[in-house]
Amino acid sequence: MRHRHAFVLLGSVQTTLIFTLTAIAVPLPQIGRELDLERHDLVLLSAAYGLAFAGLLLFGGRLADRYGGRRALVAGLALFAAGSATAPFAPGLEALLAARFAQGTGAALVAPAAMAVLRAAFPSPTAYGKAMATWGGLSVLGATAGNLLAGVILSLLSWRWTFVVPLAVAAGALALTRRLLPPTAPNPGRALDLPGALLAAAGTALASYGLVLTDARPWSSGGVLVPLLGGAALLTAFLYSERRVRDPLLPTRFLLDRRRALALASIALSACGTSMTFIVLSLHLQQTRDWSPLQTSAAFVPFAFALLASGRATGPLIVRYGARALTTAGLGTAAAGLALLASTGLDAHIPYAYGLLPGLVLLPAGTAAAFGGAAVLATQDVPQQQIGLAGGVMNSAMELGPTVLFALLLTLDGDAWSLAAAGAALAVTALLNHRTD
Repeated sequence: MRHRHAFVLLGSVQTTLIFTLTAIAVPLPQIGRELDLERHDLVLLSAAYGLAFAGLLLFGGRLADRYGGRRALVAGLALFAAGSATAPFAPGLEALLAARFAQGTGAALVAPAAMAVLRAAFPSPTAYGKAMATWGGLSVLGATAGNLLAGVILSLLSWRWTFVVPLAVAAGALALTRRLLPPTAPNPGRALDLPGALLAAAGTALASYGLVLTDARPWSSGGVLVPLLGGAALLTAFLYSERRVRDPLLPTRFLLDRRRALALASIALSACGTSMTFIVLSLHLQQTRDWSPLQTSAAFVPFAFALLASGRATGPLIVRYGARALTTAGLGTAAAGLALLASTGLDAHIPYAYGLLPGLVLLPAGTAAAFGGAAVLATQDVPQQQIGLAGGVMNSAMELGPTVLFALLLTLDGDAWSLAAAGAALAVTALLNHRTD
């Protein structure tokens, strides 16, 4: 029973981290009107949380491994709560961006720490594998909840109230951590690799920022090229430095496993497709079809039901058919959903039941299966002393999808092409995963 309570608490926290990533999608038009923002400002605001989250996840995983998962979890929750508490009072874009960065920084520590505590709560490999099968689907659940609940909040209150949800969950988790979660042993012998952490965070954030700017500026402009090239240079320096330090932040051999690499690619692309669908359709329904925020959220209700049904079936299906087979099937199903959304979903003349609904059922059914199977594959055979690293890498993939890949795909000629390209990438990954021995 204590293990179940620990999973519920940690799962609620993980779901809330992704909720916070996507809950801003539906309110974006309202935020833009109130703060007088352009489209590229809204894209940057949407990506700000993910930039900090993705850039600092590897370092967050190292902190969890060194100081213990539960201690790192408490520190991350406190910072996450602080960012959530200040965001509702933001008077303009700069203050809101700062609050979102603070949330993302706290989340970068919480996510890998939660996985470290989860491993301590389920020491049996079999029990841990079952827990991870469910854990993988929590991210898509959080993304869906963000869109649904945001629409309800906007119809009754203001977009500023959407930040109350992460604040309440973080405060509750802080109050229950010591009572429900097992202690985790620190590993003081592990070096922190501060230079590597700074290079990884700055390189990821700078390159992602450059990609975000391509939504409003040409690739050849200095405003795009400078951050892109600067980020690429910093990431190159990071990879070089990792080969020279005794205890690297990201051991190269950790990613050389083909199975793990494809699992991480599956997570990144699935997260990208889901996030892109939420933001593109939220803007399309409100700006092109003139739907209200509540109607926009209601459009995703079938998405939520398909997600819950698929997530519930994921664990038993992994036991029966294996994680790799389920990941492949999930990727293929999600790719079909994105293809349908790209071909019919953005046509305002096609009714919702024919244009949007089929894709909004296939996409979540596939991504829930792909997330669950890929989470198992990405964490298999990882020793306890590297579980924070595994959590950091897995969550990095989860955050780089909605930030870097999303920003890159948005540079294509129109939203339909962006959705189609995401679907094609999922299909290719499914084929590669199927052919993995």
